[in-house]
Amino acid sequence: MLLERIYDEDLAQASYFIGCQAKNEAIVVDPRRDVQEYLDLAAHHGMTITHVTETHIHADFLSGTRELAARTGAQIHVSGEGGEDWTYGFEGNLLHDGDVITLGNITVTAQHTPGHTPEHLSYLITDGAFAQAPGYYLTGDFVFSGDLGRPDLLDEAAGFQDTRFAGAKQLFRSLKEKFVGLPDHVQVFPGHGSGSACGKALGALPSTTVGYERTYAWWAEYVANDDEQGFVDELLDGQPDAHAYFARMKKQNKLGPAVLGELTPLAELTGEQAVARVAAGDVLADTRSVDEIHAGTVPGALALPAKDKAATHIGWAYDPEQDDAAIILLADDQGDAEAIRSHMIRVGVDAADAFVTSLDGFELQPAAVISPEELQRRIDAGDVVPATADAAPGEGGLALLDVRNRTEHAEGTVPASGGAEAAQLNSGKVLFHQGELPKDATLVTFCQSGLRNVVAAQSLRRAGFDVVELEGSYLGWLGRTRA
Repeated sequence: MLLERIYDEDLAQASYFIGCQAKNEAIVVDPRRDVQEYLDLAAHHGMTITHVTETHIHADFLSGTRELAARTGAQIHVSGEGGEDWTYGFEGNLLHDGDVITLGNITVTAQHTPGHTPEHLSYLITDGAFAQAPGYYLTGDFVFSGDLGRPDLLDEAAGFQDTRFAGAKQLFRSLKEKFVGLPDHVQVFPGHGSGSACGKALGALPSTTVGYERTYAWWAEYVANDDEQGFVDELLDGQPDAHAYFARMKKQNKLGPAVLGELTPLAELTGEQAVARVAAGDVLADTRSVDEIHAGTVPGALALPAKDKAATHIGWAYDPEQDDAAIILLADDQGDAEAIRSHMIRVGVDAADAFVTSLDGFELQPAAVISPEELQRRIDAGDVVPATADAAPGEGGLALLDVRNRTEHAEGTVPASGGAEAAQLNSGKVLFHQGELPKDATLVTFCQSGLRNVVAAQSLRRAGFDVVELEGSYLGWLGRTRA
């Protein structure tokens, strides 16, 4: 048996390529939408991808199940569990608890493990050429290394209300009924690693074992003691913010993401052509560093200051349901541009159609910033108003907006007075919650170090807000009195 983990550092997401070397057949589990890596793996190993499946209706990335099936002719398998509200909108073989997919000597057995979502499946893998019992467990967003899939995403990102409590109880039962009774040696391969928003304390290890998690995971004692309420309370406490684009991912993955087919290479533009297109309404994605963007960028540009996080950041900065502007990528060369586009299509942003290798010809505008010392002076002078939609601008009209996670905000933020303390709105939500922000005040935005903030600030500027970034962000604020 061949088992390969394909890991996307950008979205902290894992997919799996499992192949039978006797039959030269393979199945891919939880593929991302840019599918070339799976095709290359199949070619490298001399295998045909005959099956493709996923553990659940994902919220954090756009599934490549339909894309890969269209490119290979593979049979699609999706969950048939969870009830009518969780029925997929595209054709595929519906899997229920105990159903088996066979590839030569390999059997893939579906287990219904609800909790993260009602329809969630995990997959027990048996290598029949070596053993007659399962040795591997693909747990999706059920069990992670050191953590569990959060049950509150449907509330946080998909518009449901109070499903988190039922989901947490389902997760408890899934652990008791499906996980803890497995042999210690079974290797666990989760769908995400550290950095994912699908849990609050995911470990960075690529795999674990049933025995290790049952012994050392934070939830082990609650399950061993049958303490459901203690488990629910601990699981739901301190979950991180969910990005707003998760709602779009959930909807598209349920209905079936559009199939792209083989992509047309991005066109390389001259500086003159790029300037003309931006003037006509297209948008430039500035992929340089935070400092370079601050020194001067194209007015109205998107900020993607870390190419290896382009999927995450474009999901914050561009809403394809509301925005039809074509995107021009600033890239080093053709290969660099294509790599950035691959990241973007993982979250359903398909608008990139060209690239440019420099900003020659553009009139660049430095970002507006405010020093921590000047901000302190303005706070002392009472020039700060609440960062709410109904706030009337005071003298100076500054409104403080902390775009970090709520857990970071709770540990400390820029203080003000008179109800004007910094409001918290995660960088992944600002574009989608504009109605909560004051249009007439100047927003002073900050994150921890400035990376997340520049993405949010540029998005808000493009949306018509007057934005000033706190120089050095919150770390700069903390260090303002140091020599």
